[in-house]
This record gives sequence, C-alpha cells and structure tokens, in this order.
Amino acid sequence: MKQPVKSNRREFFKKAGLITAIPLLGKLDLHAGESIVGTSDLNVLTCNIRVDLEEDAAKGLGWASRREACLAVIKKQKADIIGFQEVLRGQFLDLKANLSDYFAFGFDGPEMDQFKEGYHGIAKNPILFSKKRFELLTAGTYWLSETPLKPASLSWGSARARNAVWVRLLDKKTNRELRLTNLHLDHVSNEAKEGQIKVVLDEASPYQSDFPQILTGDFNVGMDSKVYQDVISAGWQDSYVQVNGNEKPEGTTHGFKGEDPNRKKSKKIDFIFVKGPLKGIEMKIIKDTLNGVLPSDHYFVSAQLRYS
Repeated sequence: MKQPVKSNRREFFKKAGLITAIPLLGKLDLHAGESIVGTSDLNVLTCNIRVDLEEDAAKGLGWASRREACLAVIKKQKADIIGFQEVLRGQFLDLKANLSDYFAFGFDGPEMDQFKEGYHGIAKNPILFSKKRFELLTAGTYWLSETPLKPASLSWGSARARNAVWVRLLDKKTNRELRLTNLHLDHVSNEAKEGQIKVVLDEASPYQSDFPQILTGDFNVGMDSKVYQDVISAGWQDSYVQVNGNEKPEGTTHGFKGEDPNRKKSKKIDFIFVKGPLKGIEMKIIKDTLNGVLPSDHYFVSAQLRYS
C-alpha cells in the first residue's frame, strides 16, 4: 500500500484541542479487571451518554448528577477511539475539556432540525480519538436518509433526523490507515433503521477489503434483527461474536436501574463491528459506577482489537 502523506494540518489540530482538565473525585466501582493491551492493539469504546434532559434532572438523573461518573468511567477505559451518541452541546464541551488528550470531531455543523433544545434538537454522535496515537487525515458526516447531503433530512418514517460521523486516521504506532464510522439509528421505525443502515453500509462499501474499518454506535436493535444481519451480510464482523462466539450477550440498556434484578431484561443494542484486517480479542460491557452513580441509561461497550 502506498505510504500515506501526513497532513500539513497537524499543528492546527493540535492547537484546536482544549488543554484544561478538571480532576475527578470519588470511588470508581469496577466490574472488570485491567486488560493486557498489546503495543499495537486498538482499544475502542462506544458510549451512549444519554442527552441532558430536564425530566431526568427532576429525578436526579440529569447530566449534572452523572457528569463526574460518566467522565470517570470513560477515563478508566483508556480508549484509543471513542464513538459517542446522544451528545448535546454542553455535554460535548464537557467531554472536550475533560478528555483533553483526545481530538473531538463531529459536533459542528447544521443542527438536526428546527428545535434548539432537548432531545429533538442538537444531540449528535461525535468521535474522540487519541491525539498522541493518531493523525486526522480526513473526516465528515452525512445524514441517514434518502438525501444524505441534506442536513436534518428525514426518510422512511424516522422519528428524528439521524446522522453518521466518520474519521479516517493514520495510526502512528503502526503506520496504517483506518476508518471509524459512528452512528445512532432510529428508535421507533424498523423501516427507518433498515434504510439508515443501508446508507451507512453503501457509503463504506468502496473501501478495499484489506482496509481496516470500525463501525460503532447505538443500533436500537438486537442481534436477531434484519439490521444486524444486513451488517454481517455486508462483510462486517461483530467484535462480540469474535470474542464470545454464540454466547448470548447481556443487554446494554437498563433505564438507570443498573443491576436491579427486578428490571426488565434488555437486548444488546450497542455494537462495535469491524471489517478488514481487524479482530476482536477482548470485549466488555462496562458496568462501572462512581460512588454508585451510573454514567448513563446504557452500559458502555469496549472492544480490544488487534491488526491481523
């Protein structure tokens, strides 16, 4: 493969990151041991952090109550790349300020629709990646509709406008290029989910079979869905299955009830897929809390990936 040309925008991106970090205090309650990560392995994380809603705040579950827990749990993972979902502007600024070792991409641009506040308006799916490990080569976003270049466009009865964010990176540890796409599919319409994933799969399909690609996000479907099967049929592999085979996974949504045995059991709907010369060698559903505070109504999911 031809050696990639390093971007002359490197210094600009270095300066663009914030350098202020607010220390986190409290007891981090862990559910898993430390991983032994190889020198060139990739630690990938997908996090639905739950939008900052007034109705959650009234129950003591708003972002102000969860912020420290969310940041502490994320920092503990020491991820190389993180795909986020359900991020409002204030939350994005908190992530940038407190995860200053990462470059953050994917929030700027036209808002989702005419609403300025709340769940409908500006929740997005940014990607954060290690400044030390990666150089940003190019990046973009598109809308999950029949008109993907039209901001806030809706198709197939989607309840909300949805978009995907992608970055193409140079891994300075291995001198390899890789690409990560991060998304959040519709939460209501199966037709919308199926149409939206087709847009993503078609957009990623021109890349060569030996080009490393990663797909993260909240798919709002389980492994028994047509959406999941469409991803697999397009040549992607589920990192969970690569590690655990046919073992049935735990659910990743819990409605802020965590390990409450009385809560309704859920499906695993947060996934990390890979394509090309990448293989999952460890995968975790992260149940950590800080002083008993859950970071979100989703468990975060991590995968340790190895170049093959």
